[in-house]
Amino acid sequence: MENKQKPDFLFEGINYKILLIGLAVIGLGFLLMSGGGSDDPKVFSDAIFNFRRIRLAPTVVLIGFGITIYSIFKKNNN
Repeated sequence: MENKQKPDFLFEGINYKILLIGLAVIGLGFLLMSGGGSDDPKVFSDAIFNFRRIRLAPTVVLIGFGITIYSIFKKNNN
């Protein structure tokens, strides 16, 4: 009789799915922060101070960090 043992993973599959969702939300937040520069370095662009880059993007990144922390602390049902 062969006793094949399953490898012991640190988390369940749902934890990894939630972790990947959290990482995707963090990536989305960083994408929202990008841009806003001027093509001419001598001309200042006020586009870097709009709502999307100052308020929305950091909030999305923090929510993503919260999701990843939740995925780490989520306990198994077993």
